[in-house]
Amino acid sequence: MNKRDLDPQASPAAEFGALLRKSREQRGWTQEYLAELIGCTSSYISALEHGRRKPSQQILMALDRAFGSGEQFLREWSASGQRVLFEGFVEYLRNEVKAVALRLFEINIIPSLLQTPEYSRAFQEAPVLRGIATQQQADERTEKVLLRQQALARDPAPHVQAVIDEGALRRPIGGRDVMVTQLRHLEALASRPRFLVQVCPISAGENRPFGHPITLLTMPNRVIVGYGETQRRGYLERDPETLAEWATEYDHLQAEALPRAASIELIRDVRKGFEHG
Repeated sequence: MNKRDLDPQASPAAEFGALLRKSREQRGWTQEYLAELIGCTSSYISALEHGRRKPSQQILMALDRAFGSGEQFLREWSASGQRVLFEGFVEYLRNEVKAVALRLFEINIIPSLLQTPEYSRAFQEAPVLRGIATQQQADERTEKVLLRQQALARDPAPHVQAVIDEGALRRPIGGRDVMVTQLRHLEALASRPRFLVQVCPISAGENRPFGHPITLLTMPNRVIVGYGETQRRGYLERDPETLAEWATEYDHLQAEALPRAASIELIRDVRKGFEHG
């Protein structure tokens, strides 16, 4: 892999690797020399610089000592968890714009592709108020959500199946007016061709599959690609066995969810509840 192949935007590990290589080359050090300084192999340094490996705390501290950089590398890696995109999400986006079918599941929020601008903005700005993200990060995240939604308007439009946990409908993101607009938007989407919006009711209890949000993409060649997220990490899933399990669980999820008409009725009832305070 040569220099022009490096993409600092691809993941936090790639961004960190770009910083490491730049710092090393500014000193005129070879990978072998830096490896000797911090007690590892040159192949490990190469893997770090190309984003193929993640640094341990011990390596981060050793790098800061070698470069005399205080805690620059420690801070940079720690801050990478607050970057605009989760690791794995950049590659996911490249697949999302080409997918012919999308199966979405969310728990705490309305799926990004179905959000109104006001809802998305309110959700993304909450970490700013808590002091764990910057306004620029919030603005960039909101912009990316709205940009992704344009893919739903392409011709031919992809098939979209979205199962939303009932709690996400009732969670007042942005306040009453924002929720009323968001729920009206969901009602409209649920009535469109090529869209299937279902609500998984709270009464499903322990029978609801999945403890975290997941997405299954069907590509033009019928290959399935999955994406999942935890609180701090995102990951692209290509393992056929895992994806088969996800697909089976999604079938169970839809079986536990309300049918289309009942889902629209529930969304409408929740919206009326917000309207009447």
